[in-house]
Amino acid sequence: MNYRRVADLTVDTRQFAQENLSDVDLVVGIPRSGLLAANLLCLHLNVPMTDVDRLCEGRLMDSGERCAEDLSLREFDSVLVVDDSVRSGSQMTETRNRLEEHEFPFDLSYGAIYVSTRGCEYVDHWEEVVPMPRIFEWNTMHHPVLNDACVDIDGVLCRDPTPMENDDGDRYREFLSTVDPNIVPDQRIGHLVTSRLETYRPETENWLDEHGVQYDNLVMMDLPSKAARQERGNHAQYKIEVYDSTEALLFIESDPRQAAEINRRTDKPVLCYETMEMFQPGRVKRSYRTAGRFASRFRDNPVSFTTAAVKHLFYRNYYFISDRIS
Repeated sequence: MNYRRVADLTVDTRQFAQENLSDVDLVVGIPRSGLLAANLLCLHLNVPMTDVDRLCEGRLMDSGERCAEDLSLREFDSVLVVDDSVRSGSQMTETRNRLEEHEFPFDLSYGAIYVSTRGCEYVDHWEEVVPMPRIFEWNTMHHPVLNDACVDIDGVLCRDPTPMENDDGDRYREFLSTVDPNIVPDQRIGHLVTSRLETYRPETENWLDEHGVQYDNLVMMDLPSKAARQERGNHAQYKIEVYDSTEALLFIESDPRQAAEINRRTDKPVLCYETMEMFQPGRVKRSYRTAGRFASRFRDNPVSFTTAAVKHLFYRNYYFISDRIS
């Protein structure tokens, strides 16, 4: 799983600004993520910035009196339209087609900080080719990879309960029913994997439905009480077993120690949501382990294995195929 953090974007955008962009005197960001890259880029280049809508209207995204005034497009000679990344090229192509409808008095060029192996065909400038599958820190929870991922609930979709709330009784049920979401992904999640007990499934399902969280599977601990869960003390092991039982491409875990343990024991990628650190697998070890696991599953249940394998291959090749048919 190729992963880039906001810190990487900052460094790579500065490098991008230093390479062949000295003549750019206006940066245009493509919403939404492109505005992040455009903002960093215009600061490094020390030039004004706008977005696609405002460019078409002749307005800048700026502070002060100049923002309220009409923009004289003749002030600019070279304008760069930029996105954070280009994968299939559909968004960049749509933007190009829209801007071609206008007769601007300056030269337009197009760029992105990150491109896929095919994405470079749709831009004039780019900083780095990042092959698929890939995710970025700033859009992880809105990325299609969630369709085939395991995602923790407490600490990710909502905050953890306080010790007072976590009484395994009425206060805990109130927490489960009323806690505000941290984030509501706009992608369907393949597997929600939580250490909450099965007895709290109704409250959990109601909360997820109330806040519009879409998912395929909700996996909860099948233990009689909080005390039994604490006595067993195997939160990471439980999540490891769930992750191993699926062909999910990623586990998003809230706790740094559990994230590291899940990664070490499964040799599969784990993103710690608290720190936004990606724990990556060791490739050689993973290959041997995966081969053995697949062989064992096929022997135990050929039909179930084939169904799961088809789904896994579909999601794993989603990015590869879409890049090439765009």
